[in-house]
Amino acid sequence: MSENTPVNPNSYDASQIQVLEGLEAVRMRPGMYIGSTSTSGLHHLVYEIVDNAIDEALAGFCTHIEIAIEDGDSICVTDNGRGIPVDIQEQTGKPALEVVYTVLHAGGKFGGGGYKVSGGLHGVGASVVNALSDWLEVRVFKNGNIYEMKFSRGHITQEMKIVGKTDKHGTQVRFHPDPEMFDDTVYNYGVLFKRMREQAFLNAGLTIIMEDKRPEQEQRQELCYEGGIREFVTELNRHKTPVHENVIYMSGERDTSMCEIAMQWNDGYDERIESFANNILTPEGGMHETGFRTALTRVINAYGKSRKILKDEETLSGEDCREGLTAVISVKLENPQFEGQTKSKLGNSDIRTMVDSVVSDKLEQFFEENPAVAKQILEKGISASRAREAARKARDSVRRKTGLESGQMPDKLQDCNERDPSLCEIYIVEGDSAAGSAIQGRDSRFQAILAMWGKMLNVEKARVDKIYGNDKLYPLIVALGAGIGNEFNIDKLRYHKIIIMADADVDGSHIRTLLLTFFFRFMRPLIDGGYVYSAIPPLYKLNRGKTARVAFSDEERDKISAEMRGDNPNAKIDINRFKGLGEMDPHELWETTMNPETRTLKQITLEDAVHADEVFTVLMGEKVEPRKAFIEQNAKYAVNIDI
Repeated sequence: MSENTPVNPNSYDASQIQVLEGLEAVRMRPGMYIGSTSTSGLHHLVYEIVDNAIDEALAGFCTHIEIAIEDGDSICVTDNGRGIPVDIQEQTGKPALEVVYTVLHAGGKFGGGGYKVSGGLHGVGASVVNALSDWLEVRVFKNGNIYEMKFSRGHITQEMKIVGKTDKHGTQVRFHPDPEMFDDTVYNYGVLFKRMREQAFLNAGLTIIMEDKRPEQEQRQELCYEGGIREFVTELNRHKTPVHENVIYMSGERDTSMCEIAMQWNDGYDERIESFANNILTPEGGMHETGFRTALTRVINAYGKSRKILKDEETLSGEDCREGLTAVISVKLENPQFEGQTKSKLGNSDIRTMVDSVVSDKLEQFFEENPAVAKQILEKGISASRAREAARKARDSVRRKTGLESGQMPDKLQDCNERDPSLCEIYIVEGDSAAGSAIQGRDSRFQAILAMWGKMLNVEKARVDKIYGNDKLYPLIVALGAGIGNEFNIDKLRYHKIIIMADADVDGSHIRTLLLTFFFRFMRPLIDGGYVYSAIPPLYKLNRGKTARVAFSDEERDKISAEMRGDNPNAKIDINRFKGLGEMDPHELWETTMNPETRTLKQITLEDAVHADEVFTVLMGEKVEPRKAFIEQNAKYAVNIDI
C-alpha cells in the first residue's frame, strides 16, 4: 500500500494487531501494574521492591532492611536476605537475576519452593519497577561475590558481572523513576515512612531503617517493634483514652495459613480497622475482615445474653459492637487471591472461616477470664445502640419540625440551576460577607453557595444524635442530600464537587480542619470517592499602573514582583495582602478562586482527612499532654498571632 492510499476506517485486519514485546506492555499501560502514574504510583514502585525484601523476612532469611531517598529522588533499598539467585535459569538459559528484572510473571512465588508466604504473587514487581525507571542498578551479595547488573527503561545496559568480593549476603536495588512516565518524580518521606512503619509493626523484630539523604531534608529513623501489632494498636490509639488498659491479642493457624489480631476499645465513637494480607494493606477489606466482624458481633451478643447484661430481645448490631474499636488484622497465607495488581481486597473464602474461628474461641476465652473488661465493652456497645436509637428519633423530629421531607432546602443555601449532580459544585463559605461576594461572583448555572457562620460543633465528642438539629451542621447535611453515618447514600449526593472555601489564615485552617474531620467521621465515602476539595484563594494582589496580578504564596509574590518590574528594578509595585475572602469584590473572587478555567483546587485525600482527624483529636480531645507537646513542637511556626 502506497503512502497516499486511503485507509478504510472500518477495516480490521492483522496489521492492526500489536504485539508488545518484553516490558513494553508496562510502559504502554502503567496503571494496570501500579494503579496510576500519579504520586501514589510513584511511591508504589518503592513498595514493590521493599515487599520483595519483606518476603525474605517472612521466609526467615532477612532481619534488616534499609530504604534511602537519595539526592535527585533516586531510591536505594538494601536487605540482608539470601540475595536474588544469579545462576542460570533453566527455562530461559539466562541468569535468574536478569529474568527477574526483565521478564513479566517471573519470580520465586509460583510454587517453586522459594517462598511459602509472600506479598507478591504475579511476579511482576521487580520487572515493572525496572520498566518504569530511567535507570536501575541491582547488586547481589552472594557466594562471596558482588554481582552487578544495570538497566534503563527495562533494557539491559550492563550484563551481569562480578564487581568485587564480600562477606555479606542480600540484595541492593537503586533506581530512579522515569520522568517520561510519572507526573511528578519527587518522593514524600512522610508517605514512605508511614508504610515502612506499618511493615515494622507487622513483622515483629524486623529492623527497618528509613533515611532521607536529600540536601536540607536529611533525617533517619530506625524502626523495630518487638511487640508487633500490639504496639501498632497502641500507636493508633495514642491520642485516645482506652476503655481497657491492655491490648487484646489473639492468633491462630490452620494448615499453611495463620492470622493474628490485636484490638482495643477507646472512648471515642469511630471504629478503625486496619487489615493486611501477607503484609500488604487491604484498604477495601475482604474475607479476613468479614470473618472478624461476624465473629466479634456474635461473641459480644452471646456473652451479653449469657450474663444477662443484654435483655432477651436486645441485640447489638455490628456497628454498636465496633464503636470506638481500634483493631489490626494480619493474615499470612500461601496463595492469596487479591482483587487487582494493587491488592486492595482479599478474596480467599477459607481465611474468613479461620479468622471467624480464632476470634470466636479466643475472644470468648478472654471475656471469661476478664469479666470486668467484657462488661465495659458490652456497656459501650449498649450505649452506642441507645445513641443510634436517639439519632433516629432526633432525625425524625428534625424532619417533622422543618418539613424537610418535602425537600425544603436551608435558608443559607443559594442553590444552582443545574440538576445533574455530576455537573454541580457547592462552595462552603465561612461568613456572610465572603458568601455575599461568592453569590454575586459565581456562575449560578452550576455553582451553589452555602454560608457557614459562628462556632461549629466540636465533633470530637459528638455522636450522630447530636449532629441532627445542630444549627451549623444540619443545613450542610440537608444541602448535600446524602445523609450521614450508617444512612449515608452516595447515590443521593446533590453535588459531585464539594469545595471548602475559607480564608488563608488561622481561622480558615480551623474551619477546614473542623469540616474535614466532620466529613471523615460522618461522611467518609465523600473523601474516599474524591468529592471534597479545598479552594486555594490568593494571598496577595500586586499592582503596577493598570496591570494587576495575584500571588498564592510568598515565593510566587516575589517572582511576580520581579517579573512586573522587568528591566526597571526601581519600579513601584503596590503589594496588598488579602485579609480574607470578604475583602475581594465578586469579580476578583470569581477570577482567582471560583472560575474553573483559572482557579486552583486541592483534592482532599484520605491522608489529609486522617491527618485532620488526628490534629483535631489532639487539640480538642481531653488528653492534655499530647496537646501540650503539639503546641511546643509547632509554636515556632506561629506567625501574626496578635492580628
